[in-house]
Amino acid sequence: MTTPSTTPKLTPQFCFSTVALRDFLRISRGAIDDSITQNLNALITPAKSGFDPGSTSIRAPRGSSRQIDASSCEAFKDKVLFPSWQARSDVLTYCAYVATSPDPDDPETSLQAAETERNREKVVDERLDPYSARYFPREPRTQKLALLLRQERSVENIVRSRTWGMVQERCGNGSFQDAETAFDQWRRGRES
Repeated sequence: MTTPSTTPKLTPQFCFSTVALRDFLRISRGAIDDSITQNLNALITPAKSGFDPGSTSIRAPRGSSRQIDASSCEAFKDKVLFPSWQARSDVLTYCAYVATSPDPDDPETSLQAAETERNREKVVDERLDPYSARYFPREPRTQKLALLLRQERSVENIVRSRTWGMVQERCGNGSFQDAETAFDQWRRGRES
C-alpha cells in the first residue's frame, strides 16, 4: 500500500519559498491523487479464486472495473488517502496563517517605502505623460503567498473531488457524500 504524505517542518520560510511549497503539494498529489487508479488497482487481490481459462474467451467491456473489497477500501482511505489530505490541509492552513500575519522580515519593505516616497515627490505634467500618474506598488510577499494559497486551495478541491469520485466508483460503498464531508467525518472520528 502506498504511504501517506508526511507534513514537512512548518516554518514561515517554508511558506514563503513557493518552490518548496508547490513541490510538496505536487509530490503529495502525484503520489496519491494523480495515481488513484493505480493505487485502487493495487488493492484488488489478483487471482483470488484461481485462474479460470473461460475468462479469456469473452471480452470484458472496458467500463466494467472490478469492485474492491470494502475492508481494503476503508483501510486505504483511513491509512493513506485521508492522512495525505490532512497533511496538505495542515500545510495550507499554516501557510494561510503566515500570509495573514504581519511580516517584519520582508526584505522588500524598505524598497516599498522608498518607492512610495519617490512616487509622492514626483511631479510630472500629465498632459505630456498621461501615464505618469500610474503607480504600481510592489506587493508584499504575504499578499503573493495569499494569492498562491487561494489558487492551491482551488486545485486541492478539484483534485479531491476527482479522487473521491474514483474511490466512490471503485469501492461502491453506496455512500453519496462528497469528499469534504467524508474527510471531515474521518477527521472527527480521529479526534474522538
